[in-house]
Amino acid sequence: MENIIKLNQKNLVEISTKITSPTYNRSEIKTGIVHVGIGGFHRSHEAFYTDLLLESEAQKDWGICGVALLDFDTKIYNILKEQDGLYTLIIKELDGSLTKQIIGSMVEVLYAPESPIKVIEKMASPDVKIISLTITEGGYNYNEATGEFNFENPLIQHDLETPSAPKTIFGYLTQALKLRKEKGLKGVTIQSCDNIQGNGHMTEKMLLSYVKVAEPTLVSWINENVSFPNAMVDRITPATSALDIEKLKETSGIDDGWPVVCEPFKQWVIEDNFAAGRPAWETVGAQFVKDVVPYEKMKLSLLNAGHSVLGILGALYGYSTIDEAANDADISSFLRIYMGNEVTPTLGDLEGVNLKNYKFSLIQRFGNIYIKDQIERICSESSAKIPIFILPTVYAQLENNRTINHAAFIIAAFAIYSVGVNENGSQLMIKDAMEAILTEKAILSRNNPAPFLEIESIFGQLKNSKIFLEAYTDAYQNIVKNGIEKSVKDINSTVLNKI
Repeated sequence: MENIIKLNQKNLVEISTKITSPTYNRSEIKTGIVHVGIGGFHRSHEAFYTDLLLESEAQKDWGICGVALLDFDTKIYNILKEQDGLYTLIIKELDGSLTKQIIGSMVEVLYAPESPIKVIEKMASPDVKIISLTITEGGYNYNEATGEFNFENPLIQHDLETPSAPKTIFGYLTQALKLRKEKGLKGVTIQSCDNIQGNGHMTEKMLLSYVKVAEPTLVSWINENVSFPNAMVDRITPATSALDIEKLKETSGIDDGWPVVCEPFKQWVIEDNFAAGRPAWETVGAQFVKDVVPYEKMKLSLLNAGHSVLGILGALYGYSTIDEAANDADISSFLRIYMGNEVTPTLGDLEGVNLKNYKFSLIQRFGNIYIKDQIERICSESSAKIPIFILPTVYAQLENNRTINHAAFIIAAFAIYSVGVNENGSQLMIKDAMEAILTEKAILSRNNPAPFLEIESIFGQLKNSKIFLEAYTDAYQNIVKNGIEKSVKDINSTVLNKI
């Protein structure tokens, strides 16, 4: 392979002759945003929008300092550090073509475990107006059963005992906000970019719960100086594969250690509630609104839940990618019925949204054969995803005496999935913080399915609903007796309405 160019700032001029690259002078960009969590989604979404924005002369104060928070983020940190924060975004179009561009909005990169003080000081910099987060659903450290902050987490205990060398986002934010207060600085916006309904409210509640214990005198300053806008984020961004990296070398001659692949669709709806100014993201496609709730509820209940449905059923079928599951006629039919009969009645009025078109677009997006989103990735941390994506639909349907049969089937399939073996005898890789208890309860449920619902941190008091328990038990027993494929066909055949 000839003429392969290593991606970094020094080589950017030469690279720009091959693919679209930043035209702005990155050395002139001031860091206005600290973003924690520099994985694929941030780099296909907020960093992408910000890169578009930086092409405008008037928006030079909004560069991003990317923070790798966790010990196992060493690899991505080292790669992005070597590449001066640059990376390639590869958009996989529906026709199989690739749209590629270099993203330059991440002008600094820090590794928190190596330099906690540097990260705290950067968050407390007077230039920084926004601290944004992509820390996954599980990163918010709350107990689903109680809705409260989990102080039993050993990492939280560490942060309380060793505040100057924190390990969690709450430890970092607390020390940074304390330093901002001590410096007499103005406030800051903390912006969640995670798939949680009311993600701004959740961030505020969890942070204040921690601060009340760690630094109680800081609470009133946060209440007066820090804002927590809610936001809905959307762009399917699968894990980057070795094949993606090699294909980039072959087609563009660029050596990028960790490019990002994503779908063409993108959406970002943000509550306009910023304590210290904000970028004009609306000029590059974001939407600022007064109330994000209807949009995020729609997205979490349809797209994110849809992903979990395809992942769990697809895993039991023996599929390895989401597009395979989405293009299976029976699984697709199951998902359409679930979205149409069980989710849609819970969404209420969505002004300006053509819900039917949105649901059809989801089926098309899930079925994009070029994305190849791994089912293993989608099923990871399902214990944190199901309470957010699926259970609100269940509770709303039960409250209104409406059907929950397909949702109960999904939970039954999740229980069987959690044993760790599909019905073909193939091992399933369970990647979940609650793996031990999931497996234990799943095995106990083989003869009597009820014990799986006893995991209160996931299911709360759902086990006490006779209607749900009956539907769940029937579904579980049908899957065990008839196999997943016949069971999906059978439950679909009982329902006529779809989408």
